[in-house]
Amino acid sequence: MIEKTDNPVEPNIRAGLSWRARLAVILFVSAACSVVLVTDNWLTVRFTESTKNRAELRLALYSGNVISELQRNQVVPLLLSRDPALINALNSGDYSQSSQRLISYREEIGAARLQLLDKDGRVVASTDRNDLGAAMRTEADFVEALRSSDTVFTVVESDSGAFEFSYSRKISAQGNLLGVIVVDVDLRKFEKSWTGISDAVLVKDTEGKILLATEPRWRGITEEEALAVQSAPSAIQRAIRITADWAALPADAFLRGEAVMRQETRISFQGWRMISFTTYSSVRERVNGVLALEIMGFALLLAGAFYVASRRALSQSKFFQLESAELRQLNVALQREIAERKRAERNLEVAEQTLAQSSKLAALGEMSAAVSHELNQPLAAMKTYLAGAKLLLRRNRPDEALSSFQRIDDLIERMGAITRQLKSYARKGSDALEQIDVRDCVSAALSMMEPQLKRGHVQITRSIPKVPVMVEADRLRVEQVLINLLRNALDATKNVTVPAIEILVSAGETANITVRDNGEGIDDLDKLFEPFYTTKAPGDGIGLGLAISSSIVSDLGGRLIARNAQGGGAVFEVSLPRVPENVEAAE
Repeated sequence: MIEKTDNPVEPNIRAGLSWRARLAVILFVSAACSVVLVTDNWLTVRFTESTKNRAELRLALYSGNVISELQRNQVVPLLLSRDPALINALNSGDYSQSSQRLISYREEIGAARLQLLDKDGRVVASTDRNDLGAAMRTEADFVEALRSSDTVFTVVESDSGAFEFSYSRKISAQGNLLGVIVVDVDLRKFEKSWTGISDAVLVKDTEGKILLATEPRWRGITEEEALAVQSAPSAIQRAIRITADWAALPADAFLRGEAVMRQETRISFQGWRMISFTTYSSVRERVNGVLALEIMGFALLLAGAFYVASRRALSQSKFFQLESAELRQLNVALQREIAERKRAERNLEVAEQTLAQSSKLAALGEMSAAVSHELNQPLAAMKTYLAGAKLLLRRNRPDEALSSFQRIDDLIERMGAITRQLKSYARKGSDALEQIDVRDCVSAALSMMEPQLKRGHVQITRSIPKVPVMVEADRLRVEQVLINLLRNALDATKNVTVPAIEILVSAGETANITVRDNGEGIDDLDKLFEPFYTTKAPGDGIGLGLAISSSIVSDLGGRLIARNAQGGGAVFEVSLPRVPENVEAAE
């Protein structure tokens, strides 16, 4: 054990600093503080002005974008109201090509949505096929269009609190009303781009009601009410936590007691006005950068002076370094021995874990892993429906909540059926076959995967024939295969900017179901259908989905093949024997 002795270095340093040296250090520190304060005041004023100018420039750019989007869509209803194809469709009642025509127009124009309504207010054509058949007789854009001979602009507040903007114009021929064309304008996309900056931006109408805002809680209320909201916008709150009180100019507004800069400009459209709140964060950051350089320079100078004084004490510290060298060598040897022991313990732990894992795999077997894998999708769907039912009950909508509970009951039935089906698969049985329509299996699989597909914002494209495609198979097993393929496609498109899955059903000598994604493709096609082979991260999959699917298709007399698409992504094709046409006719 080494005893602690008095260090002679500190007294020597004290003795070496005379009163002149101490006075010089005090004067140096005082001069450095004065320079830092003067620099801080001058730079703060200058950078605050530049921040305000940049805020005004951004506000002008944002308002120009909004005007450009409104003007670009304003002329569309006039052009479409004179389209001969749409007029003929309204006269003849044949709308088979109208939706596709509107889709092509939307791709050229860039509008959010196009709708064609007949004179009774029914949607007969739309770029969103889910709107077909909807009754809009009482909607504001339909009613206002009938009252005016020009294009009318309508703002409607949705149930979610957001506002929907649209242009509409009636379509007439020889003085007879045929219908109304509606063009939805997507102004909410600007909100997403505005949230990427340190400003809070809002757009209000002539009545002072906020139509667009980076903070969703601001929509539908006045500016004064918005500033009184307890939760401030995240963009402003992050920026003003520390820097708001350093502004050189008087604050234009206060948000939760913090100073922000307010800018306002007029949008030349129906008296709208745009307002932005900008923090002073960039001012403090830029000033602090310059001050840090100054302080660093002064610190280097002061450190140089102390370095010269410490040279005398350095020679005296060598004695203590020689004594501590042996102790350090002993510490290094001890640490090396401890590291060897820890390494041996880790190796032993890994060996024990490997042995335990091997025992678990031997005990669980293929059926336990398959059950865990196949019940994952119904459990995920049940969780989604339970969350929806909880929300509906809070909103006092018990009838709709009962519908969710009915779906949960159906999923429980399905889980029991899956368990029975997996037991049948373990016995390699192939009974309980019946004539089924492949199209119904595709619809059921998509319904099962609907929550996951919506959560992943996946674009689904279906190409399904209008006539039945009959095969003799087990309906649940076919749906099980399709769910596995859809789940793999969903996982493959997680890192894609615009994920898309295409489903194609075709009928020839066999019934073919093709599932294609735009993911990264398949690296090793040879091992793809082997059990426990997976490219997913640990915990995301065990590699049994495709192996089970291939076995199911083989038991049904078909085949499951996989390949990489030429344009990127993976393609899985299920081929099943078709029921002869004479048997279908007899049925």
